[in-house]
This record gives sequence, structure tokens and C-alpha cells, in this order.
Amino acid sequence: MKVFGIDPGSERTGYGCVETDGRRHLLVTCGAITSPASTPFPQRLSRIYRELSILLASTQPDCVAIESLFFSNNARSALKLGHARGVAMLAAVEAGCEVVEYTPAEIKRAVVGYGRAEKTQVQQMIKLLLGLAAPPSPHDAADALAVAICHVHSAPPAIVPDAGTAPRPAGRGATPRSWRDYRPH
Repeated sequence: MKVFGIDPGSERTGYGCVETDGRRHLLVTCGAITSPASTPFPQRLSRIYRELSILLASTQPDCVAIESLFFSNNARSALKLGHARGVAMLAAVEAGCEVVEYTPAEIKRAVVGYGRAEKTQVQQMIKLLLGLAAPPSPHDAADALAVAICHVHSAPPAIVPDAGTAPRPAGRGATPRSWRDYRPH
């Protein structure tokens, strides 16, 4: 299963795609779509849409996971972020992908185990989960990979191939294969 994660932003939109069998996650691609500060806002949105459309066509994910809007005191920033999310969702839908949304706290909890984790903690966990030599950079790319991994960890077992096998009992003499299988004695 391939999941494409998007961390939308009007100045920098992070993207990341992971392939998983339900147990191991492999990096397919990641990065950020940026535009010079002098670029007019409509052209920034156009660039986000075009580049995401190309990436989605080349990676052919099964699903697109996107970070949902969070509360903002600055209405102008929230509106710009909403526009960026809109063109990202449009690119995903036009690529024929299912779109799911997760809040920042849900993403951090799924990846780090703490809903208020710092960006560096998210980057380090993504590095560990994907077996990378260095944390993904910029942090928008790591955040997008975290969105994708959040979906993998949140998806019902029937959606993730081979993950629906019955867990081994973790009683005496049995060794748990995952922390999810662990049962204290």
C-alpha cells in the first residue's frame, strides 16, 4: 500500500510518499514545493496544484492523507492555508485518490506518541521509522511523511495488506512481534 502525505502551506507545501506492508515503511519520495516570495498568490497555488499532480501521477498512491486546518488567530493566514489545502485536495481527487484528513495532534500522537511533540521530535521519529541516515529536510517534508505514516497507523487492518493476520498470543513462552501484541504477565 502506498500513502501520499501532504503538509499544505501557501509558502511551502511538504509532500511525502511511503510504501508499507503494514509492518515496514519504505520512503518513496519526499520534499517541498516552494515559490519565491515575490510570486503572486494565485501562481503559488497553481504551482502547488501542478507539482502535486505530477507527483501523484508518478507515485500512484492508494490514498492521500492531508493535514487538516488547525485553529489560527490570524484569519489571513488561515485563509491562505485553506486555499493551499483546497488545491492539494483537488490534485488528489483528480488523480483518483481517496483523501483522508488528520489534525496536527492526531499526527504527532500516531508518530511520536505525544500530541504536542516538537518538529525535531517528529523529524527524528520519521528518520527511525523509515530507517533513514538523516532526518528528512525541510521539516515540511518530514511533516508530510508523518501524515502518511499517521494514516498507515490509523487505518483498519483490512485496509493494510497482510496486517490483518491474527496477533500471536503474548503469554508465557511467546515473544511479541510488536508492542501492540505485548501483554504484561
